[in-house]
Amino acid sequence: MTTAPLPSAGPSKPLLRALAGETLPTPPIWMMRQAGRYLPEYRATRARAGDFLSLCYAPELAAEVTLQPIRRFGFDAAILFADILLLPQALGQDLWFVTGEGPRLAPITDAAGLKPADAVHETLGPIYETVRILARELPGETALIGFAGAPWTVMTYMIAGRGTPDQAPAHALIAEDRAAFEAMLARVEAATVEYLSAQAEAGAEVVKLFDSWAGSLEGEDFDRYSVQPMRRITAALKARHPGLPVIAFPRGAGRRYQGLHAAIGADCIALDDGVTPDWAAGAVQPGGCVQGNLASSHMVTGGEALVRETRRTVEAFRGGPHVFNLGHGITPDADPENVALMIETVRSA
Repeated sequence: MTTAPLPSAGPSKPLLRALAGETLPTPPIWMMRQAGRYLPEYRATRARAGDFLSLCYAPELAAEVTLQPIRRFGFDAAILFADILLLPQALGQDLWFVTGEGPRLAPITDAAGLKPADAVHETLGPIYETVRILARELPGETALIGFAGAPWTVMTYMIAGRGTPDQAPAHALIAEDRAAFEAMLARVEAATVEYLSAQAEAGAEVVKLFDSWAGSLEGEDFDRYSVQPMRRITAALKARHPGLPVIAFPRGAGRRYQGLHAAIGADCIALDDGVTPDWAAGAVQPGGCVQGNLASSHMVTGGEALVRETRRTVEAFRGGPHVFNLGHGITPDADPENVALMIETVRSA
């Protein structure tokens, strides 16, 4: 007699359950940039590394700073400590960091000097080792998130050589030589698939695409250079890694967030604080899990406003799958005590 196999159990980690579409009594919590300068233990580890890039490429130290906020706060997920600009460096573009000013790249305006997409692994091996360490050392209930910048955002830095307030150099290249821009985009897109796929193979259980400057794209270019690249990357990853959850974060999308679950194929859409939780619950959450979207400033100011807005966010999204997070990354001037208060408020709401 043949016994039919039992139905496979669903995911057990809270983050994975929410990304699979489950509405939980208490949403899982993590924060963008949760491993960062607001934590004294991070500052101490970075000092040991010597500089930011050395920290990114030192697997034991990068794993340590990834684990620090898990130990301190008990978040439901850890996100790999790295930087979105490691990918252009792996493609052959010069990268360095200026203390107090941030990353610098040697500007490029075409794909001629870039390596093939699958060559990025030669440089990014230490990042994959960090993922392997984390997969071994994280608590059993804590999910591991890998990430990359979405092509548009990464390319704004590649073209300008630095962050810019309006991404004008990238927009200028589109206007002047759209074919050259799109050839670069194709290379960055293919490399992003390679990078995230390798993170998944190393042990990342979720991946996130950060399109931090999506909001500067208008009209058809928003779909063409933010949505469609993320859609193709998501499809390629899911073909290689069936069941791999993908979170997409097109920051600044505004009302264009509506419909993006289907347009991108993402399991979760992360929301910035430019939209209200009440609007997003009605317009975006019916499409699937949403992540967000408390204003990062509350991690600095704290107090009753933090408690009130945290409760408001939890309540607004209570009717569907939700991952509690900030609307953008925590800032270096944040108070760790405010982070603890936010977590306590979410878990007691």
